[in-house]
Amino acid sequence: MIDIKVPEAGESITEVELAQWLVEDGAWVEKDQEIAEIDSDKATLTINADQAGKIKISIEDGSTVEPGQVIGQIDPSAEKPKDSGQPKPDPEPSAKEEAPKEKAQPAQEESGSDEPHKKEPSGEPESTGAGAFTVSPQAQKLLDEQNISIEEITQNPDSKRVTKRDVLVAISQKAGQSDQPPAADAQPAPSSWSGSREEQKIKMTTLRKKVAQRLVSVKNDTAMLTTFNEVDMSALIQLRNKYKTPFLEKFGVKPGFMSFFAKAVTQSIPHFPHVNARIDEGHIIQPEYADIGIAVSTPKGLMVPVIRNAESKSLAELEQAIGELAKKARDNKISIEELTGGTFSITNGGVFGSMLSTPIINPPQSAILGMHNIVERPVAVDGKVEIKPIMYVALSYDHRIIDGKESVGFLVKVKEFLENPTSMLFPGKSPEETLLGL
Repeated sequence: MIDIKVPEAGESITEVELAQWLVEDGAWVEKDQEIAEIDSDKATLTINADQAGKIKISIEDGSTVEPGQVIGQIDPSAEKPKDSGQPKPDPEPSAKEEAPKEKAQPAQEESGSDEPHKKEPSGEPESTGAGAFTVSPQAQKLLDEQNISIEEITQNPDSKRVTKRDVLVAISQKAGQSDQPPAADAQPAPSSWSGSREEQKIKMTTLRKKVAQRLVSVKNDTAMLTTFNEVDMSALIQLRNKYKTPFLEKFGVKPGFMSFFAKAVTQSIPHFPHVNARIDEGHIIQPEYADIGIAVSTPKGLMVPVIRNAESKSLAELEQAIGELAKKARDNKISIEELTGGTFSITNGGVFGSMLSTPIINPPQSAILGMHNIVERPVAVDGKVEIKPIMYVALSYDHRIIDGKESVGFLVKVKEFLENPTSMLFPGKSPEETLLGL
């Protein structure tokens, strides 16, 4: 018998949650087949079978387990049945159960990327659908209600399993054709309330519990304040629209707003280095690099993948890194190392329609920049009223290490770079001054 052990989930993580088994007790599994998922306080990890054989499950779904703990066994000497390796079916939902709680995935998330992303697999009941696809009952119901064809569901093309989450993602992508897609947790609205007085009790995931603890800790342990400003996005939008096609042809990605903001942040940090610093046992640790965390909304919760040495990357490299990390986070392929060690974070509530917010610092960092939606607003220009695409931006910061002057100055510097994008190439000088050697 081969023991199935919980893998190490990262430094200082002493317990995780066995989120779900992907196979039934007694089923035959192939070598390297994904057999279970575990939720840590940072990410969801999968457990793969070390050998082919018959599986014996000893720990149930939802249990709290420790790294290294045995949760089941595989018998490689067992005889392989004709029908083997089928995913674990879940019990059919009762008529009284609520609509599925999984978040629909918008075509453009907090990462600021314009590219649609593949969806996550989800263990749920299956039934045979049209053609070679396998469709769960809940997925089929949503397909019928929303008039979506199977061809629009592209997740897991190899196994061709269609889950309710895939349908929710397709609904979101079908609606989200602009730069302002629907909210990530938007679901098909029920036709009417049932009128019942029932409630549903849902267990918090390990990730959600950890996020809750960290948010409360930040509010209690830091002197957090927020300063605001507004950015005229006209020049950035014109630049993006003008070079979108050649940029895509050369680099394989569209130029998103998030990469411009990340570039502006890395150019502004040298002027106000405490924004990129942290407090450690009575000392200020000031890195000579910028590891920028990009907040990404996933079905499992908010994750913040980190771009290492963002200050040394070009705009195209930043855009590519943002897209890759965001896709990994949504597909549950992100590693613990890619989620730790950031020095500054950026979050974009604008993709969900947020006008203004006060983002919460991601500890042990000392500041976070919040982006919001772009709205045409009347502004005064040389004594005349003009309509401009305006974005409100917010900088939350720890007042213990960052003074008000630094926070305001940093946000103004970011604003200047965004309103004059070419200045990011020639910091402190105009292109004309650089040409003339002034």
